[in-house]
Amino acid sequence: MPQDHAADPRFDAPIDRRGTNCMKWDGMEALYGVPPSDGIAMWVADMDFRPPQVVSDAVARLHEHGVYGYPGADDAHREAVAWWMRERHGWALRPEWIFTTHGLVNGTGVCVDAFTLPGDGVVLFTPVYHAFARVIRAAGRQVVECELPLEDGRYVCDFDAWDAEVAGSGASMMILCSPHNPNGRVWSRAELEGFAAFARRHGLVLVSDEIHHDLVYPGHTHVPMANVTGPEGLVTMTATTKTFNIAGAHTGNVTIEDPGLRQRFARRKGALGLSPSLFGLEMARAAYSPEGAEWVDALMRYLDRNRRIFDEGVNAIPGVGSVALEATYLSWVDFGGTGMSHEEVARRVEGDARIAANHGPTFGRGGESFLRFNIATTRANVERAVERLQAAFSDLQ
Repeated sequence: MPQDHAADPRFDAPIDRRGTNCMKWDGMEALYGVPPSDGIAMWVADMDFRPPQVVSDAVARLHEHGVYGYPGADDAHREAVAWWMRERHGWALRPEWIFTTHGLVNGTGVCVDAFTLPGDGVVLFTPVYHAFARVIRAAGRQVVECELPLEDGRYVCDFDAWDAEVAGSGASMMILCSPHNPNGRVWSRAELEGFAAFARRHGLVLVSDEIHHDLVYPGHTHVPMANVTGPEGLVTMTATTKTFNIAGAHTGNVTIEDPGLRQRFARRKGALGLSPSLFGLEMARAAYSPEGAEWVDALMRYLDRNRRIFDEGVNAIPGVGSVALEATYLSWVDFGGTGMSHEEVARRVEGDARIAANHGPTFGRGGESFLRFNIATTRANVERAVERLQAAFSDLQ
């Protein structure tokens, strides 16, 4: 296994999250049978790192003041969002286009409620983030799955096949993951133009979930959908939560330039009585800053080394292959070449290697032979996970 000595104390320092009401570590035994005492949590998409100091300082200021009442307007937060998108992504948006939501699963739910009717179809490009399907079905809508073809280890588009699947489906909305979770694709401008044209052909509201847009590896560039297509029919979702590991703040941004869609979203959001969190607003505003940008750049250098170590290790196991990550910290690993059932693979990973990872079938069609591993943890944990996986499948060597 390659040894990488480029340590960074911000990410290498072990932080014991057990016993802190942490879903990722305290919840894995109930779900996967992996005890936190000696297991490795690689499932939930949060990181085992503290956020940048500027975020911790913002929380400390709130604590020092000591009164946690209702927040006022979220203007400063929306200005910070607009600054970040302009500086980091070349996207010139106006603060008045932004809605603050309780995270993006909440934002997805409001979109489903605002832009579709009970019984309508919502298009997903699978395998994809499992919460989308859960929210769609809970709202009494139908999931329309368009499976992403995997060619030579890379996911591609097949608009002809998808046109046939969506025609007559009753779909009124589609959700695009950009960059994609779980396969880590960074869609090219041409591919994004294809997705936008697909939405127009079928009369679909296009919801572009871009929560992973800051987590892009060298050689790849995220292009905001808003920079590809016009505002008509477009909703963009972003957040600080994945980028800065502050998911517990439950703060997301839903940006809608289209006046008609913006009015519909505002009406449903108001009807649901949603308002921002004081802590979420202050943490997000602090994160979207030059100090936050420097931290993200350091984070991506660290994650880039983690992905190389993890990929080299799992790809050395016969019949196992990871999809090359272009973005995110979520490694999508195919065990199909082992000839084992999903149940046998899960038994070895969870029982023998004592690693909790997301099961591929929960991501929809195309995920049947996969597991998703979160590599946003200390390098020591990544190296330990590789050693355990190789041992768990040592009979294949």
